[in-house]
Amino acid sequence: MRTRPAPRVLARRAATRPLAAVAVVACLTSLAACGSDEEPTAEDTSAASPATSESASGSPSDDGSAAGSGSCDYPQDGQPAKEVDPPETTPTVSGEVSADVATSAGDIGLTLDADAAPCTVNSFVSLAEQGYFDGTTCHRLTTEGIYVLQCGDPTGTGTGGPGYTIPDELTGEETYPAGTLAMAKTMYPDSGGSQFFMVYEESPLPPDYTVFGTIDDAGLDLLTEIGDEGTDNGTGDGAPATPVDIESVTVG
Repeated sequence: MRTRPAPRVLARRAATRPLAAVAVVACLTSLAACGSDEEPTAEDTSAASPATSESASGSPSDDGSAAGSGSCDYPQDGQPAKEVDPPETTPTVSGEVSADVATSAGDIGLTLDADAAPCTVNSFVSLAEQGYFDGTTCHRLTTEGIYVLQCGDPTGTGTGGPGYTIPDELTGEETYPAGTLAMAKTMYPDSGGSQFFMVYEESPLPPDYTVFGTIDDAGLDLLTEIGDEGTDNGTGDGAPATPVDIESVTVG
């Protein structure tokens, strides 16, 4: 996340899902794909925002489903960074769904909220069950303006995605306190993909990023330690100094 609230996960549509902002402050305030040529996407928008650099077209989807519609639309968007099938259009889970992210730095426990974000959770579960996240690295850590670790790009560059986009599932009242799990996206609506970010300290992001779960206390402590170590380049936005490689994501 070279843009504050947007880890690189958000900028896929802009060619990278990481949050990308106009500047470092933008990166820190948007979770788009920063560090890529694309604008912040929920994966890497700016150093202050979680944007993704996934290879999205950079334009909003023609027909993104809203949460609670009973059916989800996942428009094709570029080539997948890792071979994977798109999720079923009808969500396969509901309520609270537990997940465990095993990483080289330690385990991070998640609780996914399939009622609040059915299409997002449906996609995350599908990708996890297909091993999409296995063997990938969390490519972006933001320690100024916003405080997030961004993951979910098999290329490790903030530009990779699953080959489809996810509709935004927003109420307009989203906040991003410590322990929040949310999707990165580009500057365009409905541009999320596979990149997501985990908030380890309250971050003043706009209500543009779908919140689809929470992080357990042990995972939050681990993320805080990773944040305290800073980035490998010594700036407020870059790869974490302590590498965080996802070994597996287990759901249920």
